[in-house]
Amino acid sequence: MQTDISGAEWFKSTRSGNGHECVEVAHLASGLVGVRDSKNPAGPALVFAPEQWDAFLGGLADGSSGRS
Repeated sequence: MQTDISGAEWFKSTRSGNGHECVEVAHLASGLVGVRDSKNPAGPALVFAPEQWDAFLGGLADGSSGRS
């Protein structure tokens, strides 16, 4: 499945500073979330369903890696 990300408004975390090793995130249609490498904005992006993104953020918050 492909998702149109051409009109996405990408942003970096306010904690990313001026470094160039960041990811950018965009909130897409239907609640999808796009993630891309800030060094390669024309490159590929990962697209997550809302529940996947929520699980990822929850794992970050509690320090889990999601691995068994």
